[in-house]
Parts: sequence; structure tokens; C-alpha cells
Amino acid sequence: MNFTTIDFETANYSRNSACAIGMVKYLNGKKAGTFYSLIRPPVLYIRPDFTAIHGLTVEDVKDAPLFSEIWENKIFPFIGNLPLAAHNAQFDINVLCSVLEYYEQDIPAFSYFCTCNLARKCWPELKSHKLTLLAEHFGIKYNAHNALDDAETCGKIVLLAAKKYKAAYVDDLLEAANIMMKESV
Repeated sequence: MNFTTIDFETANYSRNSACAIGMVKYLNGKKAGTFYSLIRPPVLYIRPDFTAIHGLTVEDVKDAPLFSEIWENKIFPFIGNLPLAAHNAQFDINVLCSVLEYYEQDIPAFSYFCTCNLARKCWPELKSHKLTLLAEHFGIKYNAHNALDDAETCGKIVLLAAKKYKAAYVDDLLEAANIMMKESV
């Protein structure tokens, strides 16, 4: 079970306003590494209602690197050729692609899948498949809306689903859950 989970926090409704990224790499079904960074968004402003969600302020990110400064030497190498997993993946993948476009970076080919969709298939009896409620249901304690904690919790959900389906590989898990792997390009 090899994959990387990814989570972004944003400064506002613009998808290119990433202000934090968290990633966790899983190799052979075990956590093999983490990456976290604050990101200075293109416009140095964070909506107060977004701060209320993730706790990040302009003061927190004003000296952080721009996404373009950490993409090629930190983020992209961390992802490598592993598939990405994210809870409500469309959001995080849109943020990734939008910020790459903003900084005129090529969008690499990568595979990804949504852990919210995976959870819906694995545990249809649950009333909600929000990450916070899944964590509560499975007794996972974490700091919600912290990009690294969200990414790690997302990975734990994948591993729980793999255990349920007795799947050793991501492809086998997705096939058992009837979930499609998506491609970035």
C-alpha cells in the first residue's frame, strides 16, 4: 500500500491561495515520511472566516516561502511517482493545479483518488463521511484543519479501508471499493 496523502489550507476562495500544505507518504502500508510547510499566498491576505477555520493569519505566512519556491525541490520530489489521496480530492487537486498554473509551472502527470468517496463506499451506514466525523468514529484524535494532521488522518482512513477489504495495494483497494483512480492530465 504505497501512496501519498495531501491537504491544502487556503487563504480565501481563490484556488491559488494555498497558505499551508501537508503531505504524508505511506510505503508498504506504513507512514514513511511527512512534509509540512506554510505558504505565502500570492495576495498576502487571509479572510477572517478562513482564519476561523484553520487558524492561520497573515502574520503566520508573511515570511513563508512562495509555492513556486518549494514546488520543484520539496513538494514534487516528496510526491514522487506515488498516487495522491485526499479527502474531497477535487478541492486539493484543484488547489495544486491552480497554484501550479499561477506560477506558470507545468502540471505533471499524477494519479489521485478521493478518500471521502472511498469512505462512502466502505462505510455506507455512516451518516456523514466528513474527515472529522470519520476520525471521531474510528477514535482518531487529530487537529482538524491543520494540513499535516488532515493528511495523516486521511492516510489512516485509507489504511482502515484497506484492512476492511484485505487489500495490499492501492489498485486492489480501489477496485474492491469500486472507486476510479483519476489522472491529473
